[in-house]
Amino acid sequence: MASLQPESRTMTQPTIVDSHCHLDFPDFDSERPEVIQRALDAGVERMVTICTRLRLEPQVRAIAEEYDPVFYAAGTHPMSAAEEPLATVDELIKLAAHPKFVGIGETGLDYHYTADSKEIQQQSLRVHIAAARETKLPLIIHARAADDDMARILSEEYANGAYTCVMHCFSSSAELGKAALDLGFYLSMSGIAAFPKSQELRDIFATAPLDRILVETDSPYLAPPPYRGKRNEPAYSAHTARVGAEVFGVDYAEFALRTTENFDRLFWKAAQ
Repeated sequence: MASLQPESRTMTQPTIVDSHCHLDFPDFDSERPEVIQRALDAGVERMVTICTRLRLEPQVRAIAEEYDPVFYAAGTHPMSAAEEPLATVDELIKLAAHPKFVGIGETGLDYHYTADSKEIQQQSLRVHIAAARETKLPLIIHARAADDDMARILSEEYANGAYTCVMHCFSSSAELGKAALDLGFYLSMSGIAAFPKSQELRDIFATAPLDRILVETDSPYLAPPPYRGKRNEPAYSAHTARVGAEVFGVDYAEFALRTTENFDRLFWKAAQ
């Protein structure tokens, strides 16, 4: 396993966590070690790389096994739910036995492009929730253009038995944000929250408790300023975190500390 160390930053620099990235994507194939090293140099001490199709889990697992700072999660992305075999609870539980497997998903609902598969998306989502409940690992939710169904299913399933959850790359309505927070879930800030025209989203985040906030890149997508329009990478989560500190009216060191504590509480296997 590669034990990378920060090179250019001082050891007193605040550290943060990129709670959601996709290091297995081809965008990183030519320089994955360098990308991870740049993250460490920027103060990003840990990364969770997300598998979106279970048949690719071995590749994602291999990255987590190779690099000390990298952990992983796996599930069936809602936009792929109609193309992939339906996951089973037992299958997800078996994967969760790996020491660096720290979350269930990403799963969820996406009606923006794939509303025609909403029924299988909902079925897949409930399978993932059951696995999260059974393993005590956090559910990682992707939600787009499906706020009502998302709030309903999360609430229905919570009534069947508690589980933990993060609304990854949260950019939905205030109503869905409140529904998630009321269930004890977490909201994750991506580069979208740093876009100049995202004031309404920043206002939604500002109403949330700071102890329910995570930071992520969703790289290679959604690079925050000053890299918007370019390939995103885990190092850039530091830029989003600086915007997050402004949203919550705290200094960067405090925001980094609090969001790292939040990550460790939710993604408990990555904190051991």
